[in-house]
Amino acid sequence: MSINNCFSEVVASSLNTFDALVWQRNHHATFGSLVTVTSGDYTLFGIVYQIKTGSMDPTRQPVAYQKTIAQLEKEQPQIFEFLTTTVSCVTVGYAHKGKIFYLLPPIPPQTHSFVSLVDDYDAKRFLADKRYLHVLFCAQQVIDSLDELLLAIVHQQQLSESSFATFMQTYSLLTGNDYRRIKLFVQRAGQR
Repeated sequence: MSINNCFSEVVASSLNTFDALVWQRNHHATFGSLVTVTSGDYTLFGIVYQIKTGSMDPTRQPVAYQKTIAQLEKEQPQIFEFLTTTVSCVTVGYAHKGKIFYLLPPIPPQTHSFVSLVDDYDAKRFLADKRYLHVLFCAQQVIDSLDELLLAIVHQQQLSESSFATFMQTYSLLTGNDYRRIKLFVQRAGQR
């Protein structure tokens, strides 16, 4: 897979999640994006499930100025120097020796490894195999809202009717055929 667009660096990791600090304030992955990080002989795939921005200095918190961002950038650009953005990702698979596994990797990403966006073509190829959903459902206790994340993935992938049907078959099995949840999910996914 061709991977480009490094945008952040791993600052904390475990087998099933990793956090990456974004290098530039306005250049980061979006909620539900597929990202990758290379760690040794492994290329790990993750999906962004949380994005947080805040102060890097606990003694200096952002305050309300009642001005637009453009006004603040012009009048007080220094306030943006203290802001950091962290993306949190759930690991959904890995590649090793040319083969893709939809499992947790044997090692977590190394701290200070670079995180890259996966281009649209390769993201569609990776996410076409619905086994990544099994890993996401196993990690739902760390994801604030699994269904919101799944809706973001569906919307970004712009699934065809047949691909969406395959997605929903797997989703149905993983939710224990919860009729209400499935019905609400399909309704919300139809808003795309």
